[in-house]
Amino acid sequence: MAMAVVKVNQGSLYPALHRLEQKGWVKAEWKQSETGRDARFYSLTASGRKQLAAEKVSWTRLTGAVQLIFNEGSR
Repeated sequence: MAMAVVKVNQGSLYPALHRLEQKGWVKAEWKQSETGRDARFYSLTASGRKQLAAEKVSWTRLTGAVQLIFNEGSR
């Protein structure tokens, strides 16, 4: 069974998706969901994939720095 690691409420999720769409990093389209209801489906654009790669580099740098701090504290 999968455990939820991050929970995001709708009041945060949809404004964030809208901002990403405005920046051209995601595109949205209306499709029918598995339940038969219309729903918006989001996907990364080429620009979004490029931004994601840049964010991953930044995240790796940040987590590496934090790990160095933790390692220093255990000496």
